[in-house]
Amino acid sequence: MSGLSLKGFSTALLDAFDLELQPGECVALSGPSGSGKSRLLRAIADLDPHGGEAWCDGTEHTAISGPAWRRRVGLLPAESAWWDERVGNHFSRLDPDTLALLDLPPDAVDWQVGRLSSGERQRLALLRMLSAAPEVLLLDEPTANLDKANIERVESLIADWRQTHGVAVVWITHDPAQQQRVATRALRIDQRRLLPV
Repeated sequence: MSGLSLKGFSTALLDAFDLELQPGECVALSGPSGSGKSRLLRAIADLDPHGGEAWCDGTEHTAISGPAWRRRVGLLPAESAWWDERVGNHFSRLDPDTLALLDLPPDAVDWQVGRLSSGERQRLALLRMLSAAPEVLLLDEPTANLDKANIERVESLIADWRQTHGVAVVWITHDPAQQQRVATRALRIDQRRLLPV
């Protein structure tokens, strides 16, 4: 059960703010295109420059290495990166039941990355991130390329994961209806400020 604490946190596009996310909480993040939502998630994951402090379950990000921090604070970018041609080589373990939760067949582990649709990439990238069991999930529009049925599957999987594992979630979405469904509270970026919705 881990939370996320940001103190005096700032990015190139966002003035300093404080934010506390409790274990199991999901915060929906919205704002105009270009306002800095994705850059904020990258900064929390310590991939982009930022000011202030970030803490996960009592550990400050400066107390451990970047890779160790990113194992605890998992980022799912809007465009996922793949470093091997075979899907299964991106996972230490991927069982058929987990694949089935997102309507993917057992042989998906043998697929070539180059043949994946954008929706398959998005769902497999989510499973890849969850397989590392991060304590905080940073989700950059995780359902943007999905149809209605798969949006429902992803929302259900993340809700179950959040409650079962007690992880804190920051979820970027432009869909007010999705905010209502998935989030315990909502924030928006407006003119360099992080504000409650």
